[in-house]
Amino acid sequence: MARRTKNSSRRFESDEWRSRMNASFPIQNISDTAYGVAIYRAIESERSDALFCDRFARTLAGKRGEQIVQLGGGESAGWLLVVRTCIIDRLVLQSIEREGIDTVLNLGAGLDTRPYRLSLPASLRWIEVDLPAILEYKQQKLSGESPNCFLELVKLDLTDLAASHAFFTKVNATAKKVLVITEGLVVYLTPAQVAILAIALHRQNKFHGWILDVISPLELKLARKKYVRELTAANSIEPIWDLIE
Repeated sequence: MARRTKNSSRRFESDEWRSRMNASFPIQNISDTAYGVAIYRAIESERSDALFCDRFARTLAGKRGEQIVQLGGGESAGWLLVVRTCIIDRLVLQSIEREGIDTVLNLGAGLDTRPYRLSLPASLRWIEVDLPAILEYKQQKLSGESPNCFLELVKLDLTDLAASHAFFTKVNATAKKVLVITEGLVVYLTPAQVAILAIALHRQNKFHGWILDVISPLELKLARKKYVRELTAANSIEPIWDLIE
């Protein structure tokens, strides 16, 4: 009769735990973090002294967003996302007004609703790029709503370098001035992937600006301490740990 070694027993327990987590954990892949971002926008929008109003956020977040809030430490943990939203809102509007941006390219758009909630020129072209599932979900939830500008949804895996480069070239050929947004995206990429993305964007002569956010090494360490077991089980944020070892 075969004996189970100590290591094999641990591996079995680990696999069993991972299977249970994947069945019940609210974050199953990177796109699922968008539900958490949406719920924090909803919470802020419902405050009497809200810094912005996103009337679509609660619908988009759904029950999964509420579960993620509890995982992240409750409502008080969303201040970083609220501040980030306000700053990017302002930068987008200023870029359009002062720099003549005619195209906004939102990479890893998730459940962003800026085309619906910001006061934008009707002539502005806004392109949202993300994986098929998250874009299809948002399109379904907002099917009865009209954006304030021309909105285009593009289903694309940004880690597919050849497809991404071809797409950037196509956008560059049909625009005058492009503003790129990568809100909450680069932290999920490896350093090499970020470098390749930066080079690909820089090669497009109509790409005028790039709005991105970064997280400090300390913040990443705190996130790892709090969530590493759960998020690794969900295969959601493993790439970023390379930055903080």
